[in-house]
Amino acid sequence: MNDKPQEPSRRKKDEEENESPDDPETWRRVDVWDPEKGPPPQHAAAGTPGRPKSLGRQSLNRLFDRMDTPELGNPPADTVPTGFPSLDRVLGGGLRQRDLVVLGGDVGSGKSALALSLAMRSAGAGACVVFFSGEMSEDRIFERAMAIEGRTQIDQIRAAKLSEQTRAAIGGVALRLQELPLHIHPLVGLRFDEALAAAWDHDPRLIVIDYLQLLPPPTGRLTLEEDCAAALRALKTMALERDVACLVVAQLAVHARDRPDPRPNLDDFGALGSVKQHADIVMGLYREEMYDPGRGVDGATELIIAKNRNGPTGFVDLYFHQQYMRFEDMLDPDE
Repeated sequence: MNDKPQEPSRRKKDEEENESPDDPETWRRVDVWDPEKGPPPQHAAAGTPGRPKSLGRQSLNRLFDRMDTPELGNPPADTVPTGFPSLDRVLGGGLRQRDLVVLGGDVGSGKSALALSLAMRSAGAGACVVFFSGEMSEDRIFERAMAIEGRTQIDQIRAAKLSEQTRAAIGGVALRLQELPLHIHPLVGLRFDEALAAAWDHDPRLIVIDYLQLLPPPTGRLTLEEDCAAALRALKTMALERDVACLVVAQLAVHARDRPDPRPNLDDFGALGSVKQHADIVMGLYREEMYDPGRGVDGATELIIAKNRNGPTGFVDLYFHQQYMRFEDMLDPDE
């Protein structure tokens, strides 16, 4: 009986020799490397160091799975569409879960209206959204939502001065809003965790907070700038731990209306530079008519992407119907 070990088959040898370190499947099969046992292993064919299995193997596998099985016309699984096509194109499909997004603008520019529109459009795309408001009750928010979606002046809704046709349209809007996975909560509470606790009853993919300066800080209250900086750090941590996209509206702490170019920039947010440091995306609203009435197109709005950690910056053209508090995509208007 011959006890000599059998040689591997020629086919197996060829497979081993033809493996490449740049082949995703090779990355997934790489052996665990223990640094205490010497230098990293070498791939026989390429002569390059093996990649340690411990470096985000599960994350790499998920990434390759997404690249290998794209869904035509659909955003990535970890992305929440904003419902504004031009904005979604700039952001690679929408707002990514685990990202902190800050939306700012001058007083009266429409920050809250745009945040609510984003929440409704994202919910309309099927994402569960939780909207926190520190300024309006649930009734007032749904009143505004009906004006936005029904293209009706909010004063007419409040005073019940509606034609039969408009009343029917608003009734249809109300029914659609009831079906949306959109949950409205007041931004109340003495502590940061307490103020946002209601969100976790809904398993959201997107949380919208209106607005930053009304959010209780996670630590004892200091100056407003320090409170905002601490809250931003806590929101980024929350987004990472809870696997949600977080959009927070922010006032511009140091914006000067009379400067040559009043467009919002990163320094306008203040908060000790925390917006620049911790936010993944920073957006600013600019409406020229607010600073130079009579010049340009009434309602024309620039949504400026001042920071985008994972993509390009620039701006998106929107149109603001002020009587309805409604924003629309200038290049892809709603029907």
